[in-house]
Amino acid sequence: MTIEEIRAGKEGQTFDLKSIQIDPKALAIPIVAMANADGGMLAIGISDKTRKIEGVNQHTAKLNELLRVPFDFCNPTIPVTCRYMDCTNDEGNPDRILLMDIPASQFLHTNQADEAYIRVGDKSRKLTFEERMQLMYDKGERSYEDTAVYGATIDDINMDAVAEYAKLVGYSRSPLEYLRENNGFVKTNKKGEEDVSVACILLFGKNPQNFFPRSRTRFIRYEGVDEKVGAEMNVIKDVIFEGTILNQVKKTIEFIETQVREHTFLGQHAQFVTKRDYPEFVIQEMTVNACCHRAYNIKGTEIQIKMFDDRLVFESPGKLPGQVKPNNIRHTHFSRNPKIAAFLKAYHFVKEFGEGFDRICREQEANGANVPSFRTDEFILKITVPKVTENVNVNVAKVNGNGQKVDEKVDEKVNEKVNEKVNGNDVKVNANRHGLIEKLIEKAISNHDKLTENRITILELMIDNPYISVVELAKAVGISVNSIMRNIDYMRGKYLRRVGPDKGGFWEIIE
Repeated sequence: MTIEEIRAGKEGQTFDLKSIQIDPKALAIPIVAMANADGGMLAIGISDKTRKIEGVNQHTAKLNELLRVPFDFCNPTIPVTCRYMDCTNDEGNPDRILLMDIPASQFLHTNQADEAYIRVGDKSRKLTFEERMQLMYDKGERSYEDTAVYGATIDDINMDAVAEYAKLVGYSRSPLEYLRENNGFVKTNKKGEEDVSVACILLFGKNPQNFFPRSRTRFIRYEGVDEKVGAEMNVIKDVIFEGTILNQVKKTIEFIETQVREHTFLGQHAQFVTKRDYPEFVIQEMTVNACCHRAYNIKGTEIQIKMFDDRLVFESPGKLPGQVKPNNIRHTHFSRNPKIAAFLKAYHFVKEFGEGFDRICREQEANGANVPSFRTDEFILKITVPKVTENVNVNVAKVNGNGQKVDEKVDEKVNEKVNEKVNGNDVKVNANRHGLIEKLIEKAISNHDKLTENRITILELMIDNPYISVVELAKAVGISVNSIMRNIDYMRGKYLRRVGPDKGGFWEIIE
């Protein structure tokens, strides 16, 4: 990245410009906000208002103050990496700017005034008390499952369920002693009263819904591929599962299995092959993940599992927890509710911590289907699992240099690349994205427009990961951030749109 690219860069979720004259206390705010969100970079020595290159060489005392900000004004200290870039300042003299690389942190950070901020687009927004608590839950600094349930007593616990679990984990004393001695399920408070934890009620409660009315799982099946309402409502099944988490997991998986179709066809070597709409492991693991990792402190809605003709959508309260992101979820493990996760593991619903989602992806790929995709709407995490295709080969269209369609067979193996010629440009297209990319190319041709190789690559990356950042796009495509922004601006409204804010929003392809 050059000094001119930094100077012209668009301030946003992970990038900001700051004058060398900024007050140290003020600088702490964007540093804290980025650390609490997705990390980012601050370029100091370029005015964020005038874009004037001030440099830092002539401001040694001020520079030293700013270098101490992550230590003196951030709590806890943020491990910022500082580096310099040579430049020529606006007065024509050799100079430098300071670049601060701020990592996304696993902790909640505040400034010296004990105020917590988070980066939202190009702003550093101060968190309310409730938002601060939610961020601490998400980062694992505090666990809502350990919170005492107001009004709950020992009488609200099903001791038979406790006895069964205690036996399973090899505990030989009484169920009540187990609760008092393990996992903080029952604690004595300062008043000498016994508090019952959230995890205890959700796992062993006689009726958890008395305290958490929406701690339930709802399965909805739609006819078609769209969710319609009113006179066109297309719901054909709507079932709710309540009780303990274990009961919900068992009953939900059992019911979804009744809705999954199997297809038998003649495969290679004249042998019949049977394929399911969704692999058995995928259904089980996705259901377990929804119940295990939902944010139970969000009480206004339940887990919803929606089945369409072409996909399953799992909607769970809460965002991806901790350091888990769409681009690292296959190999990064974090339990928002570790006690609930350990409980389900004892019942063999959780296989091995950290392997579940990677295996989901492998199962989908092995069956010729796309891996799940993610999006967050407000406080709901939505994971879409595409249906397994019924046939190994499908007909797709090829657009030649004259814009004409030519039918050809394309092997649908996951991640297999196919080459096609589009307006004289050689473009590699992943077979799983081929249909959507082709529609966009046809759309461009019909509008006498042109999708360059870089623009098609950007669209492919957005299809694979709707949450991909501009910086990640630049690294993947091999062009500058400014070039990425110019291409996005060109395609915005025609081929793609941004849904939601920079923080928590995602890219949506316009077919």
